[in-house]
Amino acid sequence: MAARFSKWAPFPHDAKAYAYAGDALKKAWPALHAGDQEPYPDEKRAKALIAAAGKAAKGMTADDLAQRLQDAWRAFHRGDFRTAYEAGEALGPLGASVAVKAIGIHATYLVDDEAEQLKRFEHAAQLAEAAVKALPDEANSHYRHAFALGRYSQGISIAKALKQGIAGKVRISLESALERAPKHAEAHTALALYHAEIIGKIGAMIGGLTYGAKATEAESHIKTALKLTPDSPIAHIEHANVMLLLHGDKKEEAAAAAFEKAGKLKPHDAMEALDAAHANAQIE
Repeated sequence: MAARFSKWAPFPHDAKAYAYAGDALKKAWPALHAGDQEPYPDEKRAKALIAAAGKAAKGMTADDLAQRLQDAWRAFHRGDFRTAYEAGEALGPLGASVAVKAIGIHATYLVDDEAEQLKRFEHAAQLAEAAVKALPDEANSHYRHAFALGRYSQGISIAKALKQGIAGKVRISLESALERAPKHAEAHTALALYHAEIIGKIGAMIGGLTYGAKATEAESHIKTALKLTPDSPIAHIEHANVMLLLHGDKKEEAAAAAFEKAGKLKPHDAMEALDAAHANAQIE
């Protein structure tokens, strides 16, 4: 399955600072995963995943799974997204969290072809769906599903996503993630964007009556995300986007300041470096 995506543009920045060899990964983990609350994949965690996944674990040992997950995440953090994706996908639902994040971040920033982007987001959503079935108690099974579908929705347009019922699935998955991990900053960020994008597209009245979209909810969720992860570029980027979607030109200066703040933050890994570069591009 992994072979279907043969073209992977390389990470375009210097990745030396993001090589977390050996124990460095565990030490840096709280900062690296402040946004998505992914538990560190040690042997104890691997055992719990195997027990929860049942048949989907395919007779894996905890020691082997822990090592393979750590290596996949190392690849992700240093910007080797193809290796991270393929290593995660090879583990089935147990590796879906890293696989979906790797292919999703790569497609967001390093794939220019829109049809190819959509294909990758669609595949990521399928991987996450399998993870939801195998590991329903994992917050990131639900969050990665919402992330992939959300990016797919943005690619086909929010109006089409609403018509096809995809936006509703995104909301359900995000709420499921937050039920399991109330401090999941990336889920708060995505839920803020969900409300803001619907209001930005179809207006507050119809958005509220038909889809339950509220500006107050968007503002509350983004505020929570910023409080949980003040050093995360994506929280500030989406704060800017939420302001622009809800208030347009009135908040242009505040949005520019949020983009500027995101661009000045020191990245912890390749993903944050891409986020920061994107933020800087918005104010050039």
